[in-house]
Amino acid sequence: MSAVYCDRCGEPLEGGSHAACAAARTLEPPRFCPRCRRRMKVQVLPQGWSAACVEHGVLTR
Repeated sequence: MSAVYCDRCGEPLEGGSHAACAAARTLEPPRFCPRCRRRMKVQVLPQGWSAACVEHGVLTR
């Protein structure tokens, strides 16, 4: 399944410009699940980050 929502602001990807979100995402982890728009539990570590959605699981970098 592909992303439907912006993982930074939580707004729908369709019909909006998310250039500022894409630029900010190079420096920070996602805050919203791109599939269901739920707020994710984010943990920032020295070697990267981990973000967990209760419905869709964990994303890492």
